Amino acid sequence: MIDVLYFAWVRERIGLPREKVQTDAPTVAALITELCAREERYAAAFADLASLRVALDQELSSFDAPLAGVREVAFFPPMTGG
Repeated sequence: MIDVLYFAWVRERIGLPREKVQTDAPTVAALITELCAREERYAAAFADLASLRVALDQELSSFDAPLAGVREVAFFPPMTGG
């Protein structure tokens, strides 16, 4: 079981700030594929991965990163400084 957190417009498109997901996905990309197969709202949120970032257990990561041992996955748009 993994906690999946959604921030900013990702949360708005999916309609949830967080959820617990039962998955055997080996990577972040595989988890995204599973989520997109659930409902159209997930497919809409993950349609453009170039406009998304991911953190695993609060560490910035990549979509091909393994999920073994991960407790939390967070999806969010790129941050801008200022």
